Amino acid sequence: MRLLVFIQEVSGIEEKIQKAPDSAYEIGVVIGTYLPFVVMVFIAYIFYYYSKKRKNR
Repeated sequence: MRLLVFIQEVSGIEEKIQKAPDSAYEIGVVIGTYLPFVVMVFIAYIFYYYSKKRKNR
């Protein structure tokens, strides 16, 4: 998971947060940045779980 964080363009995120008009925008930037990666990890886990389950049959 840490690798995904380092891959992202951190300077762009920091710039958006610094220029944010209020704290709600900052929260939206953080959620919008990390949510796609969380969803990808979840989907990868589902594939792993089903392939492991299928292999045990």
